[in-house]
Amino acid sequence: MTNVHSFHIPVMGIGFTIDTPLKVSQYGIDSVISLVDDILIEKLRKMYCDKFGRPYSEITEKMDDFRAKRITSYLNLIYDESVKKFEDLKDVTAESASEIKKYFSMLPDSSILKQEFQNLTKDSFVLQEIKTWVAENLSMGSIDVNIMTKVDKENYSKKVKLPAEFNDAHAALRGYAKSVLHSSLILSAGMNPRLYSYLEQFEDFYPDENGIIKKKIVLKVSDYRSALIQGKFLAKKGLWVSEYRIESGLNCGGHAFATDGFLMGPILNQFKEEKEELRQSVHEILVGALTQKNRVVPKMNLPLKITAQGGVGTKEEHNFILNHYKVDSVGWGTPFLLVSEATTVDKSTISKLVEAKEDDLYLSNTSPLGIPFHSLKGNTKDLEKSELIEKGRPGSPCPKKFVAMNKDFLDTGICTASRQYQHLKIMELEKQELSNEAYTYYYNKITEKSCTCVGLGTSALLTYGLDTKTEGEGVSVCPGPNMAYFSKTMELSEMIDHIYGRTNVITREDRPHMFIKELHIYLDYLATRIGETRFSPTDKQRKYLLNFASNLSDGIDYYQTLFNNLKDEFSGSKQQILELLDEGRKTLKSLVQEIESLENNLAIQ
Repeated sequence: MTNVHSFHIPVMGIGFTIDTPLKVSQYGIDSVISLVDDILIEKLRKMYCDKFGRPYSEITEKMDDFRAKRITSYLNLIYDESVKKFEDLKDVTAESASEIKKYFSMLPDSSILKQEFQNLTKDSFVLQEIKTWVAENLSMGSIDVNIMTKVDKENYSKKVKLPAEFNDAHAALRGYAKSVLHSSLILSAGMNPRLYSYLEQFEDFYPDENGIIKKKIVLKVSDYRSALIQGKFLAKKGLWVSEYRIESGLNCGGHAFATDGFLMGPILNQFKEEKEELRQSVHEILVGALTQKNRVVPKMNLPLKITAQGGVGTKEEHNFILNHYKVDSVGWGTPFLLVSEATTVDKSTISKLVEAKEDDLYLSNTSPLGIPFHSLKGNTKDLEKSELIEKGRPGSPCPKKFVAMNKDFLDTGICTASRQYQHLKIMELEKQELSNEAYTYYYNKITEKSCTCVGLGTSALLTYGLDTKTEGEGVSVCPGPNMAYFSKTMELSEMIDHIYGRTNVITREDRPHMFIKELHIYLDYLATRIGETRFSPTDKQRKYLLNFASNLSDGIDYYQTLFNNLKDEFSGSKQQILELLDEGRKTLKSLVQEIESLENNLAIQ
């Protein structure tokens, strides 16, 4: 069935959407579970088995393939209980009629389904008639999963390295593939050729003769070229990418994968203009690969979705992304952290998020993966980190080791946020003859890494009162910059009413347009990159920065043309948007002058 909503809830952190489908799928809302933390997943499986009176048998680390088995068991549990909730909702009785009314009240007013329901119940509420119609017309939200392709740590048994299929991401993929889910696998963080090749082993990822794919592949991408390369790579294996999920490079939550200065508007426009070419070129490769493998070739062209997310905050922006760029759905992540009916965030963290302003939300270098990471000042995991530094024992005990992938000291891998790594790195530092200033700089670079793979899951344990003895109580949280403009907790219906413009939960009047916000984040990012290369620039770095600035300039040109030509959209803020674009261009011009001045430093060297 087609989606009943025009938005979806993306994956957030490790634990913030760990059970979101169980909370919202009965209302037709798609959401995404992270598969990083099988330890957290097993704890929640036990909790939910107890809650729902289901038998529970622990899957311990002593069992073969325990990670995959934990994930399969948890996903099957979430599916079964979500289906029960959905079936209960459809089994309309006089007592439960409020739930079915809630389902329809949350749909967009333009929904044909909603209009049909309103016509059906306009004069009377005949239970049997409604029950029959509901059974034929309602659809449940998709229970999707996310695998971050870079988090694919190798694993060992008795100091012997296990085959690649026991790497973390591979095991998570196998866990999903063996589940009963009929949904989507979202792959993020770029291409992992070995992991992508592993997809070939599972029947559920292939289309049948009618084009039905039980487990669809979704790629999270930040530009068109990446989408084309990855789509063709998978098509050569007979695997179809059903959706390209475009995410803003920097105006998003979690890890931020900056583009080379390409902005979201121009990227969305390229996908709109070249979508059919993308579909045809990839489909042609797919058919050839399926034929060569003697597999079933679908009778018709396979559907292709384009979706977008990152910084959307108003009905006007939501509708513009949908209508102007012809996308199939818009992701709303960060604001849902304030909706306990949808996400799992502990009360203390929610309070901090409610109070957060622009200066409290920053792009940090705390992630052990070495990728910029959105963070909230004063989060308890960072406070815990600072206390350990003050005690002279920097670094985390690293109880879960999901990102223990650095091999500077150990062939088996070690996490850069761990106490072991930071101790060894500081010992190296102390052997160097450095000035106090240089020593402090490099010491801070070592100790700024934080244990995110624990911190991003702890919130769920605290919310449900589960044991945190292994993890500690420090919470990392990774909202996008958009959080600054949402300053109260919300019910699910209230959040959805905001998305569809039936209410407005943003009280501030100074929130910039999402495209302008992203532009200014990119300008700040460029300024930081210039600062990092100022004292030892290379010609390669200077050329990269100039190319980055040129792409930003092209983006500003695009926006100026776009907003000048708009007639009805953003009419109230159009003039301000154009003025902010002019300011952005002036800032960019001064940054280009700084980059060009790096040439003088090169000449001096």
